[in-house]
Amino acid sequence: MPTVIRTTGEAKDMTFDELAAFVEEVRKAGVPGDRPVRAEVSYSGKIKEVEIALSEDED
Repeated sequence: MPTVIRTTGEAKDMTFDELAAFVEEVRKAGVPGDRPVRAEVSYSGKIKEVEIALSEDED
C-alpha cells in the first residue's frame, strides 16, 4: 500500500483540473484536511508535483 499520494502535471506544469483531481483523490483516501501538502514548483512559480502523506508517520 502506498504511503503517499503523488501527482504530477501531465504537461510538466499542473493545471487547476489536475490539482482538483488530486484533492478529490486525497479526500476519498480519508486524509485529514489539516495534513501538510508537499509541492515542487518551477522557477516561474508553477506547480509541477504535489504529494501528501497518508499517515502522520510519513510527514
